[in-house]
Amino acid sequence: MDKVTALFNELYQAFMRTLRFGVGLIGRMSPPALLGAALVLAFICSILPLALVLFAVFMLLKVAVGVSVISRRQRPTPYKDVE
Repeated sequence: MDKVTALFNELYQAFMRTLRFGVGLIGRMSPPALLGAALVLAFICSILPLALVLFAVFMLLKVAVGVSVISRRQRPTPYKDVE
């Protein structure tokens, strides 16, 4: 049980160091740099997942159309027509 407690304590300490570093970094940023960071974060959180979802939807649509076109195509017979 002491090992589990020590692990959680170490995780907590690492999280707090990271949080303090992030808060200090944001506090030292100029307003234009802070605006740029906010825009990049907004892009990562909203536009990028939307683009990935749309890509997946269109790929599935392309595969579905491809399967339906291939299944409708007449297959050639392995023998010659008799005249």
